[in-house]
Amino acid sequence: MRMAKKPTATTAEKLATIQQGYTLEGATIELGAAIVDGEIHKEAQVRLPLAMMNRHGLVAGATGTGKTVTLHMIAEQLSTAGVPVFLADIKGDLSGLATPATASEKLTARTSALGQQWEAKNFPVEFLSLGGDGQGIPVRATITSFGPILLSRIMDLNDTQESSLQLIFHFADKNNLELIDLKDLRAVIQFLTSDEGKAELANLGGLSKATAGVILRELVTLEAQGMEKFFGEPEFDTAELLRTAPDGRGVISCLELPTLQTKPLLFSTFLMWLLADLFEDLPEAGDLDKPKLVFFLDEAHLLFNGASKAFLEAITTTVRLIRSKGVGIFFVTQTPKDVPADVLGQLANRVQHALRAFTPEDAKALKATVSTFPVSDYDLEETLTSAGIGEAVITVMNEKGAPTPVALTRLRAPESVMGPSADELIRSTVAASSLLVKYGTAVDNLSAYEKLNGQAAAPTGDAAPGLPPVPSSSGASGGSGNSQADIDAEARRIEEEILGRPSSRSSSPESFPAPSSPPAPAPSSQSPQDGMLGDIAGALGGALGGGLKSMVRSMGTQLGRDLMRGVFGTSSRRRR
Repeated sequence: MRMAKKPTATTAEKLATIQQGYTLEGATIELGAAIVDGEIHKEAQVRLPLAMMNRHGLVAGATGTGKTVTLHMIAEQLSTAGVPVFLADIKGDLSGLATPATASEKLTARTSALGQQWEAKNFPVEFLSLGGDGQGIPVRATITSFGPILLSRIMDLNDTQESSLQLIFHFADKNNLELIDLKDLRAVIQFLTSDEGKAELANLGGLSKATAGVILRELVTLEAQGMEKFFGEPEFDTAELLRTAPDGRGVISCLELPTLQTKPLLFSTFLMWLLADLFEDLPEAGDLDKPKLVFFLDEAHLLFNGASKAFLEAITTTVRLIRSKGVGIFFVTQTPKDVPADVLGQLANRVQHALRAFTPEDAKALKATVSTFPVSDYDLEETLTSAGIGEAVITVMNEKGAPTPVALTRLRAPESVMGPSADELIRSTVAASSLLVKYGTAVDNLSAYEKLNGQAAAPTGDAAPGLPPVPSSSGASGGSGNSQADIDAEARRIEEEILGRPSSRSSSPESFPAPSSPPAPAPSSQSPQDGMLGDIAGALGGALGGGLKSMVRSMGTQLGRDLMRGVFGTSSRRRR
């Protein structure tokens, strides 16, 4: 075990080491002023290179030591630098980013001692909420996008049951049964466990009827707990997290979590879905002058407690590879031991607030934390137990990829309110958001439930103003243009125009299996033309409006488009 050496250098030598180690050339996040031998030295500024924030980081410390304020302060500077930020607002305090702070004598004294040029500011904030559970813009995911590994985590399935759920997803993908919400997945499992579906169940291999029944019961439990509102459409496009404001500042996406205490596993798993979705969608970017996004993953211990091997491996892979796509992840938790070693080893930037040593377990955690820091002039065991609120031991990666000297630091003060914004401000911000039109109202499109029960899609309201009507194959002006026959006819016409050959689609108005029949299996392989048509179908759907969009989606799936799944089993080609 590496232990921090005892202080032997003079104060001047210690200061020189810190000043030299934190003299950086590029843009930086200013963290605070170093504390050496009990005194604050504003001439020794501690900072983090902006270009190194995609090397990930850890913000740790006991409850009440100032971790949330540290996130707040870093988020402000990232936004100012034009970097979008994602934060989970567990206690409701981070909404204060939208409100300028008020100066006081105490605040002025603190900032002056740090050499901080403080100015009251507010920042561009987008308020989000899981499934509308709160005041923010609803964030939903489809079941197929969420994937079997993340869903297994929420349902607390064992390894065998998780593997079985992956087979169920595979069956749905191959048979064009869109899994949008919980009732869709329930309908597929009920079909597979019915007399009509027992042949399909047998063909899956390794999936017993008893295991499928267990998964079905867990699914019903989720519905009974009210979790169905988190799954559905319109699905949140994680590209929304990468936006900048008109003035060039990065938008801070603040996910409010008022019911975290009752659904902690759902919260942590949804955050991992957001990251996995970004990972699948973003192109390789290499080393950038500044990250595309910095993602703060609060209460990180919730991710790892009792996690399956597959889940932990997927997290490790995501953390390791998403750096090259320009995304930085900061895990926020109480002690480094909350994070698995394979993940912790990839967190180059460390902000360690005070730890407590009230019990033998605390003392063991303290020694383990000290052993992870580079050798320094501080007695870290003493420093970490005596640091005050708003102070932290810091070491980060410099521009050459080497660790900076360890520095006990008095952290800078945020320039916006360290507490919640007024409810009126939050409501007006949400009402004025461009995202409200896109995600504010849930819809129920044609999917596995309707196909397996022989039903039409539930109505979702009138088309938005200005969108063209759905063309009718009959050309009659009095028809609705939305019948299945019209949709199939228009799908055949578009297929013939795009592929330059007669359509292979059936002219029968009944495109889906009857309730008593198993779904027709999809082709075992996909031709390049079908793959091209799937991509063109998505583009046409977005350009031509609601009714035709549904038709094009249907056309793409019925031509045998195979869903590709990512590291978490998430679908990288989601229905938008």
